Amino acid sequence: MITILILIVGFIALIFGAHKLVDASASLASKIGIPHIVIGLTIVAFGTSAPELVVNLFASINNNTEIVLGNVLGSNIFNVLGVLGIASIMCPLSVKTNTTWLEIPLSLLAAVSVIIIANDIYLDNSSANHISRTDGLILLLFFLIFLVYNLKTAQSGSYDEEIETKNYTYLKSIMFIILGLLALIIGGKLIVTGAVNIVRLFGLSERIVALTIVSIGTSLPELATSIVAVRKKNVDIAIGTVVGSNIFNIFFILGISTIVTPLKVNPNSFFDIAVNIFSSLLLFVFIFTGKRRKLERWEGVLLLILYLSYLVMLIFQR
Repeated sequence: MITILILIVGFIALIFGAHKLVDASASLASKIGIPHIVIGLTIVAFGTSAPELVVNLFASINNNTEIVLGNVLGSNIFNVLGVLGIASIMCPLSVKTNTTWLEIPLSLLAAVSVIIIANDIYLDNSSANHISRTDGLILLLFFLIFLVYNLKTAQSGSYDEEIETKNYTYLKSIMFIILGLLALIIGGKLIVTGAVNIVRLFGLSERIVALTIVSIGTSLPELATSIVAVRKKNVDIAIGTVVGSNIFNIFFILGISTIVTPLKVNPNSFFDIAVNIFSSLLLFVFIFTGKRRKLERWEGVLLLILYLSYLVMLIFQR
């Protein structure tokens, strides 16, 4: 019960911290004259991935490398199969041209890149599979290209999403930024501690715990954002949030995490890497084969069934 309580408190602190950090940072950026385009593509986009980043940094520092990779892969799989599955069942999701032609293929490229950098035994004749600091730097370079392209595209006028910012005072913004960072740090630490305790108590692997409990918990901001967007009929934001988060998770978060601590790849993780590629490919096929560039309700049901099937397979792998 104490371990479960630690996890719950950790997730609450993590999500609260991310929310406050984004609101305060966006308010401060708006006051000092940073364009809403930049705020939306950097601060707000970063905010939904902040939980994964903080948890991964603590896991990297503590050398819990299976949690690092498991959290990234698990979050991406849950985002596509779970979040988009639920959102598209609520309402068919349409996508913008730039999301269709750039971000969805790029998210598939990100998924494929993981299996390439993790395959040292087959590609380099190494004795073990690792994701090294060099691999992490390459991922960060991809992320930088993605970020610059997005900013350039936005400045050309194709970015038309309105970004609502809080009207905090300078002092209040700074105080909430500090509070948000503290909550993120405390929440991230509690989640990693709770996850390790579950591994010890129930004899589960770090990989399984990261792919299920940790990844679902850290992906709650994406789920909440998508549900709110669908309820407001902003259905394009729902799919954009998920796809953008998946790109962030691999290129930025996995990149940063492996720079802190290079990780050894568990052979079982290749199953999760394959599922991540499959889910990204499935989203690509659903969007590009449809006549209206939409994710229909029946496709959402299929995505959700596939995610539940994946969880069942993980349980049998324990």
